[in-house]
Amino acid sequence: MALELLSVDFEIFGTVQKVSFRKYTREQGKLLGLRGWCKNTPVGTVIGTIEGPPKQIDKMKNWLQTVGSPASRIVKAEFKNEKSLNDYKYNTFT
Repeated sequence: MALELLSVDFEIFGTVQKVSFRKYTREQGKLLGLRGWCKNTPVGTVIGTIEGPPKQIDKMKNWLQTVGSPASRIVKAEFKNEKSLNDYKYNTFT
């Protein structure tokens, strides 16, 4: 049986730029065995996509909502476009 994979887009609001949020997000994503990407936006949020097994996606969603980087202050996390995948689109987490 093939491994079930999900993809979900996220946007994190609050103090999430200039606080190493992207670095910690990449590290956490890799720690959980996820793939995807994240980047800063001109409006002060961080956006990205995560791919991986549903249990790991849930752990990452929780981390993005409640932990983040040590200096970050997360006000809101939005998740959208969740869908099943047949295979990974990304090779790693960047």
